Amino acid sequence: MIAYDDKRNFYRMMVNSPCELSLLGDPVQRTMQAICKDISATGMSVQIEQPTMEIGTLLGVSIESNSDQVPSLIAKAKVVRCIAETENSCLLGVEISEIK
Repeated sequence: MIAYDDKRNFYRMMVNSPCELSLLGDPVQRTMQAICKDISATGMSVQIEQPTMEIGTLLGVSIESNSDQVPSLIAKAKVVRCIAETENSCLLGVEISEIK
């Protein structure tokens, strides 16, 4: 088991699951495919194939479930961190503001 030493209020669960992000408030209603790397009760980290995203961007997040036992996740979130991984991708830290 991984040691719980990062002082978080909630444990993070590694999921590495495909997800869809939509830019809320965007008149064009743009969406993008991403990978949800991990998730907790209040946030998640998401890898996207673009070099950056502005802090404070509001997103719609959708993660489909492959199980009848676990419901799909539909949430609203805000970008609180963006770390460049490569020239063409970054890892977002997002704070969940609402789960639908």
